[in-house]
Amino acid sequence: MEPVDTLTIVQSAARLDDPHVLSDFRDRRSLLGAIFEALVQPDEHGDYAPLLAERWECAADARTWTFTLHDGVRFHHGEPLRAADVVASLEHAIDPATGGELGTQGVYRSYLAGGAITAIDDRTVRIITPAPLADLLDLLTDIPVAPAHACSRLVEEPIGTGPYCVESVAPGEVTMRAFDDYRGALPPAQRLVWRGEPDAARRVAALADGSADIVADVPPGHRAELAAQGYLLAERPASLCVIFMCNCFSGPCTDARVRQALNYALDIDALIAAASPGARPLNGPLTPLHLGYDPATPAYPHDPARARALLADAGYGSGLTLTMDVPAIHPDEAPLLAEVMAAHYAQVGVHVDVRQHEDRPAYADMVRARRFGDLCCFDSSPMSSYRVLREKIDSRLPGPWWEGYHNAAVNALIDEAAATLDRGARMASYRRAYRLIRDDAPWVFLYHPTLAWGIGPRARGWQPSRDGRIRVR
Repeated sequence: MEPVDTLTIVQSAARLDDPHVLSDFRDRRSLLGAIFEALVQPDEHGDYAPLLAERWECAADARTWTFTLHDGVRFHHGEPLRAADVVASLEHAIDPATGGELGTQGVYRSYLAGGAITAIDDRTVRIITPAPLADLLDLLTDIPVAPAHACSRLVEEPIGTGPYCVESVAPGEVTMRAFDDYRGALPPAQRLVWRGEPDAARRVAALADGSADIVADVPPGHRAELAAQGYLLAERPASLCVIFMCNCFSGPCTDARVRQALNYALDIDALIAAASPGARPLNGPLTPLHLGYDPATPAYPHDPARARALLADAGYGSGLTLTMDVPAIHPDEAPLLAEVMAAHYAQVGVHVDVRQHEDRPAYADMVRARRFGDLCCFDSSPMSSYRVLREKIDSRLPGPWWEGYHNAAVNALIDEAAATLDRGARMASYRRAYRLIRDDAPWVFLYHPTLAWGIGPRARGWQPSRDGRIRVR
């Protein structure tokens, strides 16, 4: 991509907030990733590459990690990066006062609290986790490093080591300029303008009228239109799983036969065509971008006869009524999904009462507090297999999105993976857990979407990263 003076990126939101608040929103992570950097970064092959850390090692206990920082890294205000800054950043991320977004409060803390984070010298950081954590790098990619003295006021003073510094902030718009002392390659533009536009049609129009160079989250209905107009369209499969979680605490979904029936009753291809064209069916709790995804595991086929037989075997041969909770957004197609699924379920004798929730943060809090009905729509988005399984499946914690499912064999495999440093062996443990979860069906497995970005002529050559972020380094 040839350097230009200014690039304008339009996505659904553009705002500065505390980078140590855990969030899986790509828009937020893309913007903050231009300013801040973490110890490591995901590479394009599903592994990890150096960023602020030039190298790292882990002891055989899968708990004791040592990171050596690059020499000569400077923050935007000129001070050099020191190990004490890394320690302060990690401690701020796990501080209960830091909070969370859409129910993520306390997630970092649940992994690292009770361990030890220390600076051995100015360039060496040691992290000892409270339990084996072979997937620690999954977490560290999302914890930016800031100066120790600024960690408590990063919204007002966003100082990082990234390729761009903040120049100005206005409602729905953040302007950045290239950091002259950045140690890496020249960034693609002297200035970046990030604009928030929640309306997808207006984002697409901004590309067409030349006021945007890159637009994020182009919906399926607009992709052919952009291509016909000669704009480049970059597409990537998402790590997002669109699912319905089953209430395994009480009610009919405590029975695995009912949960399996709810999967067999759906025509996923028809559902995708109606709600998310271009998406790909799920065959379990992870996507092909996750470590441990098993391509050999079959997806649930559309088999209404088998669904009816399972329901009858579970004692619901004369019919069943379920309550389904859905948010109005995130995923935005959730109300339509509920409508289509209710029609499919009616064909096997299952009546669905749908409750739609307009307040998305309140919806997340409701699900986290286990106050939903029999089913609730959710989008599971961490790129980390360990996070997905620990926060949603492991019955011993319970994690923020665990909904009562219990399988001792799955729990044991999660522990086995956490203690296994060899990547191939860890993948094998995850795959065994994957197959068990698919068969037990604690979720109704729907699909993972295909993401799309529109690219104008001045941004030719840019491509989205593997994890769906807009990377500008």
